[in-house]
Amino acid sequence: MTITDYPTFSESPFFFDRKAPSLPEEEEGLMRPHNAPRVAYYHPKDVGNYHYGERHPMRPHRMELTNQLVLGYNLHEKMTMHSPRKATETELLEFHDNDYVDFLKRVTPKNAQNLTKDWTKFNVGDDCPIFHDLFSFCQQYAGASLAAARKLSSNSTDIAINWSGGLHHAKKGEASGFCYVNDIVLAILELLRHQPRVLYIDIDIHHGDGVQEAFYLSNRVLTVSFHKYSADFFPGTGNLSEIGSDLGKYFSLNVPLQDGIDDESYISLFKSIMEPTITTFQPSSIVLQCGADSLGCDRLGTFNLSIAAHGECVRFIKSFNLPLLILGGGGYRQSSVARCWTYETGICLGLKLNNSLPENCNYKEFFGPDYLLHPPLTGKIQNLNSKKNLEKIRIIIKEKLRYLNGAPSVQLQEIPNDLMGFLNVEEKSINEKFDGDDDENLKDQRIANSKSKLNENDLLEKELNSFGNGDSLGQPLGGARRKTVRI
Repeated sequence: MTITDYPTFSESPFFFDRKAPSLPEEEEGLMRPHNAPRVAYYHPKDVGNYHYGERHPMRPHRMELTNQLVLGYNLHEKMTMHSPRKATETELLEFHDNDYVDFLKRVTPKNAQNLTKDWTKFNVGDDCPIFHDLFSFCQQYAGASLAAARKLSSNSTDIAINWSGGLHHAKKGEASGFCYVNDIVLAILELLRHQPRVLYIDIDIHHGDGVQEAFYLSNRVLTVSFHKYSADFFPGTGNLSEIGSDLGKYFSLNVPLQDGIDDESYISLFKSIMEPTITTFQPSSIVLQCGADSLGCDRLGTFNLSIAAHGECVRFIKSFNLPLLILGGGGYRQSSVARCWTYETGICLGLKLNNSLPENCNYKEFFGPDYLLHPPLTGKIQNLNSKKNLEKIRIIIKEKLRYLNGAPSVQLQEIPNDLMGFLNVEEKSINEKFDGDDDENLKDQRIANSKSKLNENDLLEKELNSFGNGDSLGQPLGGARRKTVRI
């Protein structure tokens, strides 16, 4: 007689089924394992043909370079390719003010000088110039991010990529930092219609201030930004003290860094912060903004990161096997941006790309003289980040995570067509329902009873306020070049 040596409960991390022939395996993440993930790639038609101006550092042509390099490596054969429709005006109004969207729709280089008042009000000028077909450009990159978010929400893909998106500085009613429409906020709002919690991660060298402000009062979105922080570096926000407010207190995490951080320091800090963050917050999906201006040798950036280190952040977040939306962002050396985002597309597909660029790649002249996927970019700037300071930041962030007390819950309800105006529509329908009552006292009582039912969900109402109905963020953010917050 053979005696089976069953493990005791203390030896096993889960209960053992004595009827099963072997130990069960634990599930990994919410999605199936990402060793062969479904990847959806979004590239709006002609999005690389717009032009900010001759001397402006932002060059939309970098998106075309990236797309051609992706095609050159034949990555399109491993994923679904999409040319999404433009975002409608109604979709942009889910976050942005009506007068601001109307201004973007009307303004042209010819009539811009005649709109002097609006010019000042909406913060357009040198950093955010008016160029030909500006509104169409905004519609294209925002439409791609919305389409990618919908693809994730419908469980039709594991990873969705839109390198034309990631414009994280745009505010509710004004342009900022080369950004006009905040496609990230729009995509997150779309995800929140189906999912209880979304984690936003930003590895651009600039602070993701526009996204942080939009969800500063919400506990359904946790924002984490790794960036350079100093008073004279745009946007001047993103200090450790900015943690969120009201319901969203401790749901904004900032990792302020100094010039010249290297691969080892950045990756070590990133992993040591993101692992406990994801474990504690337990997001339903992740939005990762991959601004490439954090690479070494960038025209505006001052970090020492290599393409491999930047991509390692993507690889680490992908390893959690959660629905993942990957967006572009900054990046002002076109050849480095295209290399980096192509490499990270390969990471999403689980492929190792040849370091020598493909011969059939269009615009190959942009990648000379080395024609390599990983040119030397590191060590150009002195590293001002001491191990002591980085350890201090890590400890502070982990201490803040303790205040989250686990993942917040969300009451189940019918998905509204318009998340922003849900309560307003409900209140209007109640008033119309009882307009025929002759007895005014009875009518008022019925309306009050109906409205009280709407107010039962105080959590939803507070979150909607954080999406645009409030007058302020509850506390000033401070920093250089700040405007009056209107979130």
